[in-house]
Amino acid sequence: MKKHSAFTLIELLVVISIIAVLASLLFPAFASAHASAQKTVCVSNLKQIAIASSMYADQADDRVAPSYYYSPEGNEIAWDYQFHAGRASLGLLGPFLKTGELNRCPSFRGQAWGRPTTGYAYNATYVGGSPEEGLTPAGLGAVNDPSRTVAFADAGWGSPVAACNYLRAPSDSLAMAGTVHFRHANRANIAWLDAHVSGRFSREIVGHLSQGDEDYDLE
Repeated sequence: MKKHSAFTLIELLVVISIIAVLASLLFPAFASAHASAQKTVCVSNLKQIAIASSMYADQADDRVAPSYYYSPEGNEIAWDYQFHAGRASLGLLGPFLKTGELNRCPSFRGQAWGRPTTGYAYNATYVGGSPEEGLTPAGLGAVNDPSRTVAFADAGWGSPVAACNYLRAPSDSLAMAGTVHFRHANRANIAWLDAHVSGRFSREIVGHLSQGDEDYDLE
């Protein structure tokens, strides 16, 4: 008589249980590695945006790019994108960035307000200004400590989070519509005006880097 060998039901259940245990141990590690990779890409993006901002200033008598303004036809011209007849193209920093993918934070999920890529905001209160509000772009010579003046940051506002492309200081009347988003394991990546990038943990200050304007102003 031939003897047939096969797995029993108990053996199959044991194997499935072992696979399930291994998967439960490995999935968090995979998720952590993925989040770490996204954070690294985000830091690189912000670094290149900050360098592009410095290159713009080099060609504009040391004055940084405006956050945004409107053309006589009513089209928005912004640091990241400009819009003509409802179509988006690269904005004021575009000649130095070459690709809009650098404006995309890989960890950002939310309403983009018509922008092809988003996730970062530019310090409109003090650095880029907003001509529509009578705030002109800063001259680099007027900045006392570029290493402690935020230029760009991971940003978002509201719940669920939506994009905000203009960062606002706490004293700004539009402060709650221009907040930092601490999305990388409770950290936000910050590009400072001297073009270095660092992380900042969320504190008790909701959506801002400092209680007052000290991390935003030119002092």
